[in-house]
Amino acid sequence: MIPEAISAALRVLPDAPGVYLFSDVDGKIIYVGKASHLTQRVRSYWYANTTPGAHRIRDAIDQVASLEWTVTDSVKEALLLEATLIRKHLPRYNVRLRDDRGYPYIRVTPGPYPRVERTRRIVRDGSRYFGPYTGFSAVSTAMEAARRLFQFRTCEISIAEEQRALERPCLLFHLKRCQGPCLGNVTVAEYGAEIKGLELFLGGRSRGAVTVLQTQMERASEREAFEDAARLRDAISALEQSFEAQRVAPAGRPDEDILGIARHGERAAIACFQVRDAALVGRDVHRLDGKGASDEELLTAFVSQYYARAGEIPPSIATAVEISDVETVAFLAARREDRVELRVPLRGDRVRLLRLAERNAHEALIRSEAEDDADRERAEAALAALTTALNLPSPPARIECTDVSTIQGSFTVASLTVAEGGRLAPKEYRRFKIKGVQGQDDFAAHSEALTRRFARSASGGSEKAGEAEARAWALPDLLVIDGGRGQVAAAAAVMASAGLAIPLIGLAKEREEIWFPETATPLLLPATDPGLRLLQRLRDEAHRFAIGYHRTLRSRAATTSRLDSIPGLGPTRRKALLRHFGSVAGVAAASEAEIAAVPGVGERLAATVFAALAADRR
Repeated sequence: MIPEAISAALRVLPDAPGVYLFSDVDGKIIYVGKASHLTQRVRSYWYANTTPGAHRIRDAIDQVASLEWTVTDSVKEALLLEATLIRKHLPRYNVRLRDDRGYPYIRVTPGPYPRVERTRRIVRDGSRYFGPYTGFSAVSTAMEAARRLFQFRTCEISIAEEQRALERPCLLFHLKRCQGPCLGNVTVAEYGAEIKGLELFLGGRSRGAVTVLQTQMERASEREAFEDAARLRDAISALEQSFEAQRVAPAGRPDEDILGIARHGERAAIACFQVRDAALVGRDVHRLDGKGASDEELLTAFVSQYYARAGEIPPSIATAVEISDVETVAFLAARREDRVELRVPLRGDRVRLLRLAERNAHEALIRSEAEDDADRERAEAALAALTTALNLPSPPARIECTDVSTIQGSFTVASLTVAEGGRLAPKEYRRFKIKGVQGQDDFAAHSEALTRRFARSASGGSEKAGEAEARAWALPDLLVIDGGRGQVAAAAAVMASAGLAIPLIGLAKEREEIWFPETATPLLLPATDPGLRLLQRLRDEAHRFAIGYHRTLRSRAATTSRLDSIPGLGPTRRKALLRHFGSVAGVAAASEAEIAAVPGVGERLAATVFAALAADRR
């Protein structure tokens, strides 16, 4: 029988594209889905003979206590929103990419002299995005390959067509890695041609990139710039050789992605081979949680999440099993704004590529399992060594470490990092803005942070704490303070006042001394001790996390002092300016016309902003 709350919601579902969310009795979101027609899709979970994604979701339906939905303007927006909500809420019954923190992209900014940068965020400001890549190391490899062929800028300064920002160029100009548009020695058209070639290269269009480079070489020869012509000739040669080595399909075949899947128990991986201009230009492997999901469900979920953020969707995608979900096919077409063919190849070179992709996915799973086994062994050895060295009653399942960051008592913050089972647990990290300490007082800052931390445990996290937050504030089995005897004494006093008896040590940086509350001399462990190495990693993470938060507050204050005081410049347009120009310095370096061109600003406000930041340009 359908619960009354669900029945009431099903009766008023709109017949529109959108995203729906299923929640359990605790209000926790357990499933997120998309639909081109919310009415048909959501009602089918309760009224149809077959449940969409039955293998994965059948158990979830009985747990649904409430449902919500968000209507979108188009099916393409629904696809993007679904991927965002899955990353945000991590629903239990959605298939998720295990290493999805928001994949990085290469971004080419708009404007007369675009810059090229790495990013995890997609902003709809006219930029072009290439990716997603599996990590920043893959982005760096692609950027370095592009640098050997094209000259482009990566600096954040604002360069207007009629105004040059610098008198002296950066090192990249002298290394012939950038044309130096900041000097005024390259026109918008010349720089644009370089960027066009770069975009073709990043998009896997080697033939088009060669054509652009050949045109540039001919023009360089005509103006007797023989050094530039020689560089372009070498770049053409390198591209042509690379293209021939990567050829995997007959010339003229449409661009295509090949998706190969492999499974080991509850683990799964999908290898994505990108074929562009008949050449294999990219191969990425993505891990998924395969528990309770069929191959079709895994591929459907991957296609929805991956292509929601992909810089480009090819006209054809080949898989080993058919993706029958019509919603996914419709969303791909809407995202690409053209037809996308999902095919299951049965013969020819596509089958060979598919088998090769499956083998790559299989090898990636083997490597991942071996790495996980080695990591688990290291964690167990570290916990055993700590238990012995610190004379603990049992291996510490949860270890916490605190650190304080400040500059002469300003913007003082504290961090709390966590290791669970001998492994760093970044999702458990916490940070504190120190509010009750005047001046530079490390002991008092540690005391305030720990007092607030233990108060959270006593209250179960907060007044509105759920089960997950209560777990996040569970008491540690070992508390580590970044510091020596004084910091340990301050922490011991806080624990005594809270009535807690948690094993406590301090780790001092200079000699890596381990201090105990009750001893006058520190413990020194060998540098190779696995327990010490775990403590060092946790302490270094606390240091990094605290410094990052401290810098964020300082930067926010600097931004506030200069932009927040400008009349008529509210939060939305202030964010638009910072997003467009990258920093306050970038806004200050921009011309009045450039500022006015930012959506939502206009000429009148641009004049106000330009005048307010006049001092920054002197």
